[in-house]
Amino acid sequence: MTTVAFIGLGNMGRPMATNLVRAGHDVRGFDVSPAALEAFGAAGGTPAATLQEALAGASVVISILRNAHEVTELYCGEAGVLKLADSGALLIDCSTIGPKAARTVISAAGAAGFQMLDAPVSGGQPWAEEAKLTFIVGGDRTAVERAEPLLRNMGQRVLHAGIAGNGQVAKVCNNLIACVSTTVVAEAFVLGKKLGLDHQTLFDIVSTSSGQCWGLTTYCPVPGPVPTSPASRGYAPGFATNLMLKDMVLAVTAAREVDASLPLGDEVVEIYKKVVECGYGDRDWTIVAQALESGLYLQKEPSLN
Repeated sequence: MTTVAFIGLGNMGRPMATNLVRAGHDVRGFDVSPAALEAFGAAGGTPAATLQEALAGASVVISILRNAHEVTELYCGEAGVLKLADSGALLIDCSTIGPKAARTVISAAGAAGFQMLDAPVSGGQPWAEEAKLTFIVGGDRTAVERAEPLLRNMGQRVLHAGIAGNGQVAKVCNNLIACVSTTVVAEAFVLGKKLGLDHQTLFDIVSTSSGQCWGLTTYCPVPGPVPTSPASRGYAPGFATNLMLKDMVLAVTAAREVDASLPLGDEVVEIYKKVVECGYGDRDWTIVAQALESGLYLQKEPSLN
């Protein structure tokens, strides 16, 4: 049994922490939301009233937060993890914050005497609930080996991407591919329908042709062909549009930092910005298919059925 401080008990963090509890670990969860703490307690975890209470006696600290500012403040703040955690604790951040921010925090952790990994996850809330996440890990291999048993309590795969920050590099590149390709799949279904071809027929053809991809056969962005996709469940996330937009902004920002050209990445950022601006940030990001069909991303106040 490992004593774990788990910081961030939102849609992803709560089921991840709960799976650690089910695996027999002593998990002290902390979140600024009282409702999140209550839900974690109801699931068998130990809610902590303060960050310091969560960290006391913990040999591993795991966090999953919304953005780089929150992660930086959590670890590097005046009353943050680097000041309060027990000496020798392993630090694992599962947030998606981009390589530059991750490397800055990990460098500060190293200067304070801690081993730290960036371990962003691939997979949305259903994967977190079922402990089927993929962890994409950057950092020293000895630290990865130390973390792997815990990560495997929360996911199916642990992939070592190399040096600190490379987990973030791989994550933003992966999501760039997923977002751009699935958006093109959405465009194809919209075009096919307008030209008189029904969704199922198009799916049956393309899924066995050169257009086959994950965004078609697993996460099809239109209702019907893939019953388990968010589109077939009213676009309930899944992975919310505002989170995909955040990840795409991270990708294009990282590209600018190294003078890489991302014309398709730049375009999908503009599309998803408009979807979010119209009030659909909390729906699964594949709702872009309905957006394209209705003209949502070109309008200010359209209606989605």
